[in-house]
This record gives sequence, structure tokens and C-alpha cells, in this order.
Amino acid sequence: MSTIAFLNIGMHGHINPTLPVVAELVRRGHTITYHSSPAFREEIEVTGATVYLYPGGDQPLPDPPTPVTWMEALAGTTVRWLPAVLTDLRRDRPDLIVHDSACLWGAVAARELKVPAAASFTTFAFNRHVPSPTRGSWDLLAAARTRPRSVRSYLRSRWKLHRHFDTGGLPLLDLANIRQPLNVVYTSREFQPAVEDFDQSYRFVGPSIGARPVDLSFPVDRLQDPVLYASLGTVFNADPRLLRTFATALAPLGGTVVVSTGQTDPDALGPLPANVLARRFVPQPEVLARAALFVTHGGMNSVNEAMYAGVPMVVVPQGADQPMVARRVVELGAGLSIRTQEVARGSVRALARRLLHEPGFREAATTLKAAQHKAGGYRRAADELERYLHAAGSVRRPVPVDPSQRG
Repeated sequence: MSTIAFLNIGMHGHINPTLPVVAELVRRGHTITYHSSPAFREEIEVTGATVYLYPGGDQPLPDPPTPVTWMEALAGTTVRWLPAVLTDLRRDRPDLIVHDSACLWGAVAARELKVPAAASFTTFAFNRHVPSPTRGSWDLLAAARTRPRSVRSYLRSRWKLHRHFDTGGLPLLDLANIRQPLNVVYTSREFQPAVEDFDQSYRFVGPSIGARPVDLSFPVDRLQDPVLYASLGTVFNADPRLLRTFATALAPLGGTVVVSTGQTDPDALGPLPANVLARRFVPQPEVLARAALFVTHGGMNSVNEAMYAGVPMVVVPQGADQPMVARRVVELGAGLSIRTQEVARGSVRALARRLLHEPGFREAATTLKAAQHKAGGYRRAADELERYLHAAGSVRRPVPVDPSQRG
């Protein structure tokens, strides 16, 4: 069997889809190492992988994230972490490196060590028809002019990488779209925009949803139909007023309204109707399996899970690729979208009523559910990685030694 190294950025939406794939590869007999931040250590170890922690603790994330600050953070993180990552990889001598499409240090490490690499796309796949947030554009240039310090920091980091490591062939700007000869995309062909314009290096494997540890603290027995669910994700602090608006708007329409507050203290929402259950974290797949409606920020992971369960959505995009995801949900008839500044109790309730009572939304969501299941999920992702390993030659390749260790 082979040794496969996964390298990722410290965000739930990027790590969660890889975990069932890792568990499946371990089950098939492969040795898996996973480079990540301390916050994700326990859930990665459950898969059977060996975890290597990045130096210096959890990766700092820009809040709010913009394309310019995101590029600055990724390049700076690569400069800080790459030496330690290379030390670990040289010791383990992996046959394959699987890195997130925004994990610059994973791509550089693969080039340095001359190891085959695959990219993991937990967002849409990007091209000229589906531009990534960090693609060179007039909008990016305009944003860069307002943040000259971030631009200077980014350029310094890229120059350091260029001087010391093999960065040839990697994008100068588009760090959300680092491609490889195999690109595993965690959504279905039916949900991917402009899918006909992507070549065979892209494998649309659908949502990677596997068994997760049971959350015994979540009161499943309290859920009463119809279950209405609202979440703005787990990465950044959500405005408690926004979450409260969702809760009070949905309460008259639902048996139980579940609100995931993420990093926001549920108490900050104030007194809520008796049928509202507000918690920092909830077992999302289990709740979606019961839900009649999902109010979401439009993160790809959450939207994939909602489509997998066939749940219509109200999408309230907060940034990054979320407006693009929201547009796709609306295009395919599986939900409606509203801008944050338009959120009010009346507007949210009106959209929710439409999704609950107009059958076309549920029918479209059911169609997408079938496509998401048909795509294959984590087992197909593991199949694609194994095929790629075989084609690349799974015989262990010599990994260059650290130049400082040469005699």
C-alpha cells in the first residue's frame, strides 16, 4: 500500500470533506498523514491518520476575508510553515500529496520533493467562466489599491518563496485555484457551473459525507416537524442580531427552529421563542435529514450537505465564493437568495413561506439530491486517488534530502 500526505488549511469547510476520504483510504490499507492546525487534531485522528501539527498553533485567518487579505495570509503562512512541512515529508517519503486548492505550501512541497500531487476543491472548480475570488481582475486591482500593506506583504512572501523553493508553474495571484493533474471536486457535475468547460483532470465526486461521531449532547428528541434550520457557518463571528432575526422570523412557521450560532455565544441572541433551539454547534447532517428548510450563508460544504438531504434553501451570502454558490442554488430552482442588508423578519418569513409551500423548490432540491448521491462521494474520491497513484507509478520515488543535511 501507499503513503499519502494530506495538507490543508485550518477551516471546517475545507477539512470536513476530506475526512471521510481519509478514513476510507485508511480502511483500504494506505498509510495517511495529515498536516493541519491543532483545532482539528482530534477529528482527524478519528479517521486513523497520523496528524502533524503546523508550527505556531492555529493558522490566523483574516476577518472578514477578502481576496487581497486571503492571498496575503496564504503566502505568509507558506513562508512560515513550509520548512517544517518539508522536514516531515522528507521523513515520511509519501507517494502522493493531496493538498487543498488554496494550500500553497502543499503545492510547493510537492514540487520541491518531486512527488505526484492532487488538488482538493471544496468550492466550485474555477476557470474563465467560473472565476475564483483571487483571479486577476479589475476588481482585484481596485481592492489591492485600498490595501497597499497587504499587497507589499504578499509580494515579499512570494519573493522569499521564489528565492528558496521551486514555485515554477504555480499561479502568481490565483491562490484559490491551485490545480494539479488530478483535481477532486466535492460537488456533482449537475451543480458545477459551466461543467462542460472542464477537462478530464477534474473529477466531480459529489459531497463527501461519512459517519461522524454522535453528538450525545444534542437533544434530537426535542425536534418537532417541521424542522427549520439556520446557520451562518462556524469560522467567523456571526452578527447576533442577524441570527435573532432568523430565529424570530422562522419560529411561527416551524415545529422546532434550530439555530447554529458558531463562534457567537447563543446568549447574545437574547430571549427567543420557546420552539427555538440555539446552540454553538449542531450535528448538521442529522439536522438537515429532518429539516424542511435551511437558512445558510452559502458555504459550499453546507450547501452540498443540504442538497444531499434534498432541503430547499434561503441563502444569505456573507463573502468569498458564497454569492456564486447562492446564484447557482437560485438558477437550479432549489432555493432563494437575499442580501444581508435586506434581512428583516418580514423578508425572511416571506421567503421561507414560499419555500415551504411552493412545490417547485422541493422538487428541484429532490432532483439535486439524486445527482449528489449519484456522484459517488468519498468512496469515489478514494477510487480516483488510487487510480491516479497507479497511473503515476505507486513505486516509492526517491525524495530529495534536505540540502542542509547533505555531506
